Amino acid sequence: MSVTEPISQAVIETERLVLRPITRADAGQLKLYGSDKRVAEATATIPHPLPDGVVEAFIERALNPERSSDIWVIDPSDDGSQMLGAIAMERMDRDQSEISYWVVPAAWNNGFASEAVTAMVEANPQACRTIFGSVFQDNPASARVLTNAGFEYIGDAESYSVARDATVPTWTYIKRLD
Repeated sequence: MSVTEPISQAVIETERLVLRPITRADAGQLKLYGSDKRVAEATATIPHPLPDGVVEAFIERALNPERSSDIWVIDPSDDGSQMLGAIAMERMDRDQSEISYWVVPAAWNNGFASEAVTAMVEANPQACRTIFGSVFQDNPASARVLTNAGFEYIGDAESYSVARDATVPTWTYIKRLD
């Protein structure tokens, strides 16, 4: 699939969660949780403090039919009104994708991230053959999420963290699906 063709997103359900495409109605919760320094510093892309307009621009990019990344809300409700975090798949070349995710601190250590990542891998909504993931080395819980989902460690690297305004050491993982 060309990344210039319009793209639709599947809804993925697990025992406790619905992974649903992001909507404009999610802006309030994204602002609330994205403003949490602990969440921002665990990601490469969320700035801290969270500037005005960033969430709205993020949602508009996520809703663009020609986007290269799909973003799902990790929702524990039946009515699509709650958010425990977000999970994204970035399309890469050669049928590869990169997965990223975050969960609100109040839901840490409850298996929600592992459940969401495992469901995403099993659903393989981008029909990729390989999924990569990387986590900051000071976040071993996030590394366990990937290993719980069957990812294998492939090496160390570095990634720039907007919230930290620094390059941070990472661990990189791979999951082959073919």
